[in-house]
Amino acid sequence: MAALLEKLNKTYFWDIDPNHLDELKSKKLIIERVINYGNLFEIQSIKEYYGEKEIKRTVCDLNYIDPKTLNFVSMLFQIPKTKFKCYTNQQLTHQHWNY
Repeated sequence: MAALLEKLNKTYFWDIDPNHLDELKSKKLIIERVINYGNLFEIQSIKEYYGEKEIKRTVCDLNYIDPKTLNFVSMLFQIPKTKFKCYTNQQLTHQHWNY
């Protein structure tokens, strides 16, 4: 396992073998799992490895981030929620109890 992946909790990758992850090819998956489940040290680790610009681009393109994590990431990276794909998609999906 490569240097970055050694710093991350292997349980984030419960559905795949973490030994077969490639830090570049699996970038989106790694960022998504660390943003959703990681701690501040792990978030800092991916920031150092991929760069803040790449992390911002990737998290804004994710289909789902839970609401608390979305608030945290929005504040951490100073990105308006409206820039997140998951936020705009949620706003477009009307539930019958929201009327």
